[in-house]
Amino acid sequence: MPSPKSASRQRPKYYDLNLLHLPMPGLVSIFHRITGVVMFLFLIPTVLFVLQCTLGSETGFNQWKSIFAQPIVKLVVLGFVWSYMHHLFAGIRYLLLDIHFGTALEPARSSARIVLALGLIATVLVGVRIW
Repeated sequence: MPSPKSASRQRPKYYDLNLLHLPMPGLVSIFHRITGVVMFLFLIPTVLFVLQCTLGSETGFNQWKSIFAQPIVKLVVLGFVWSYMHHLFAGIRYLLLDIHFGTALEPARSSARIVLALGLIATVLVGVRIW
């Protein structure tokens, strides 16, 4: 029998950080936060810098045109496009949830699936266009 002294000691908690065990609304929520940070820290400054360079001179425009022709840059752009599209569709979902539309369990799950699907579909459409 354990002593009372060891029974009162708090055991460490284990947090499972594996995203595969989350339900769909949880994944959409975490991806919404991650894409918000990615857009704030990387996408917006990059777009502003490229816009400044391309509008500054014709040589700047031609340099960035050749940079965007590279396949690895196109993949990075597709990552940014997915980030933006997912954040947009998840934001619309959260606005609808704020007005209590689709807050029951099954509509919330299906709207989360729709957000994930729309983000991927929009990214594929843009990918087809830029390739």
